[in-house]
Amino acid sequence: MVALRHVCGLGVVLATAVVPVAVALELDESPATAQEWGYHPAPGAVSAVTPPSFSWRPQAGAASYEVQCSRRADFTEPGYAASGIVYNVHCPARVLEPGAWHWRYRAVAADGTMSGWSQVRSFSIAAEARAMPLPTRGELLSRVPKAHPRLFVRPEQIEGLRQRAQTDLKPLFDGLVKASEALLASPPPTAEPATYPKDMERNSEEWRKLWWGNRVYTIKALDGAATLAFTRLIGGRDEYGQEARRILMECARWDPKGATGYRYNDEAGMPYNSRFARTYSFVYDLLSEDDRKICREVMAVRGEEMHRHLYPRHLWSPYSSHSNRAWHFLGEVGLAFLDEIPEAGEWVWFAANVFANVYPVWSDEDGGWHEGMAYWNSYIERFTWWADIMHVAMGVKAYDKPYFSRIGDYALYMQPPGTVGGGLGDLVAERTSSSNLRLMEVFAAQAGNPYWQWYVEAHGGAPDLGGYVGFLRGALPAVAARPPLDLPTSKCFRGTGQAVLNATLLSAADNVGMIFKSSPFGTQSHGYDSQNSFALYAYGERLLVPTGRRDSYGTPHHRNWMWQTKSTNSITVNGRGQGVHSAAATGRIVDFVSSDLMDYVAGDATTAYEGRLKGFTRRVLFIKPDTFVMVDALAAPEPSSFEWLLHAPVPMTLDGQDDIRVVNGRAACRVALLWPRGLAVTQTDQFDPPPRARIKLTEYHLTAATPTPQDRQTFVSVIQVHRADAAVPSAATLEEVPGGFAVTVPQRDGGKALVLCRAADTGTVAGHGFQIDGAVGAVIRSADGTERGRFVAAAETLPAAAP
Repeated sequence: MVALRHVCGLGVVLATAVVPVAVALELDESPATAQEWGYHPAPGAVSAVTPPSFSWRPQAGAASYEVQCSRRADFTEPGYAASGIVYNVHCPARVLEPGAWHWRYRAVAADGTMSGWSQVRSFSIAAEARAMPLPTRGELLSRVPKAHPRLFVRPEQIEGLRQRAQTDLKPLFDGLVKASEALLASPPPTAEPATYPKDMERNSEEWRKLWWGNRVYTIKALDGAATLAFTRLIGGRDEYGQEARRILMECARWDPKGATGYRYNDEAGMPYNSRFARTYSFVYDLLSEDDRKICREVMAVRGEEMHRHLYPRHLWSPYSSHSNRAWHFLGEVGLAFLDEIPEAGEWVWFAANVFANVYPVWSDEDGGWHEGMAYWNSYIERFTWWADIMHVAMGVKAYDKPYFSRIGDYALYMQPPGTVGGGLGDLVAERTSSSNLRLMEVFAAQAGNPYWQWYVEAHGGAPDLGGYVGFLRGALPAVAARPPLDLPTSKCFRGTGQAVLNATLLSAADNVGMIFKSSPFGTQSHGYDSQNSFALYAYGERLLVPTGRRDSYGTPHHRNWMWQTKSTNSITVNGRGQGVHSAAATGRIVDFVSSDLMDYVAGDATTAYEGRLKGFTRRVLFIKPDTFVMVDALAAPEPSSFEWLLHAPVPMTLDGQDDIRVVNGRAACRVALLWPRGLAVTQTDQFDPPPRARIKLTEYHLTAATPTPQDRQTFVSVIQVHRADAAVPSAATLEEVPGGFAVTVPQRDGGKALVLCRAADTGTVAGHGFQIDGAVGAVIRSADGTERGRFVAAAETLPAAAP
């Protein structure tokens, strides 16, 4: 090899022989950012599955990777090794024994040059860890049937389903026939949908109608075709299959990068790809070779467009909302066209690796969901399709992941039966508990969980899902229901930074519940509510809530009201809130305790304020069944004003800062801002900016601003909830005592709750014969002075779970 070098000023060209030298790869082990998946297993992690999944930063110049695991930190005793790993994630094909382990990785260039080994990270595998190895690529793909169908059902299962369609599943089959006859009588239109006019403003009302309308149009056509094809497959009329073929082939003529292209409009592109794949597999035997060739050509383009968008990005930076359903739709396309489209095997393997190594994205094993109830329901429902498909096509049991052993708790605690409103997150304001029933029925059956089955039956049972998925799920095993009388009424979903404080799980009509957020996921994506904010529900009504309505994603109202701290029940500093729509604007729940008498949660939102605060801890004590004492401790780097924010769906009645009342339907509350004195309290019903004209909404926003700038500030407030037709509770009072404050809250039985809270970061607080060394403590006494119970907050050491 010859290199030419120009020497400036001399005008001389020197010819120098260069001998290629292999240069060692430099391993980049920089820490993961808030938007990156991170190194897994993390140091000190305890894996609830065996083997654990391994993840590391992708390396420039790497063609593959090697991973080693050992019982010894010096790796003198090999335990597991793998090479030729193409992705920056890896799940072994065999289990690892419980106990302590160490792991490392290195990168390999295309010419065989290797980096040095990474730092050694140590982890352990729990004794009761579930076995979830990922088969090798060859083994996994070999399990897929060579013949069709491959999605939801295998060829050898068809005859059994035909028999059941005439016996125990006949009511469901009759529903399929009815739907198919309706599709024959009134077929869905199949003309290609229109693209956006060149002069159309993105996110305008006209754009929104076309964007979402094309999704609805696509699903109507291709899900209709899949329904027809499946019904014919298990005993329906031949005409169903012929009509399914016609619809499929007419949709195959649509421009793969046009109105329904994945990158042009993924809301139309994703259902196109998944429903096309299903129809193709269900109706395969009726397609001519020319038909199949056309379908392969179309889906090669559509599938590769999805794959290029997702890989390799999603394996290290997976915090994109839509991508978290796109990956398993790509898996469906890969399975349907395996051995027909050359890249299809790679699509399946990629989807299998996402599931094994990078799922679920918006939670940990506690069962929560960062984006809130609406997106939990929507995205998890779609995932359950892939879970069914993986099990049938490849024998992968998705529901064995520990997350799914707790997933139903999210609905059970967030929305007890009869709840209206889903707490925090996008699109939750009017969401009802009944919207969770189809999912809860599936989860109850898969996990054999009697409490989740009780949840379904407490609503009168789940509505009929219908369609081919509903038919196949009609065979799920029955689960005996058990009311959650022996469960704690409150729960902390630590990984997502959500704590739910409930008086009862049995019925929203009798419940008083607060949902509190301080999340390691920040304010990104659809979980944009500010840290240390809360929502309060009582007796089936919304009382104190985050405000605004999404008129369309990213509009001025959505972006500049709903994403902002000013729309939530939290605190602003000098009129400014937390980081907006940011993975870095994090919080963390630093303590959580639940008992029959009291619950306690503390959240630290300091980081979310991007340097405007040195500290912000919100501590909430729930004195069951209806009283909340809230203590906010703030510290700023310079004297600042602080604005304590409260929002309600109805007007608040103000009689000074210590008597703020809200009445909404059957529920009411009195809010007392007991400290500091002299707050400037105002209320408005204006949004800044307002939603679009089609959204008819009025909500009420209270601001309680401190009178003079301070570098430290403590707010002490009490929320007393009661039924609207009951007497208003006697007012809470506050007095200054050595070390802090003493709050006395009259109880309905004539007793009193005494709550002590510190005014400083450390020290002892004493008053009324009660003394604490923690930040908050309480003692509850009956009318005769008998102590019913006490609580003192311990050191706040509960670590935040890394996303």
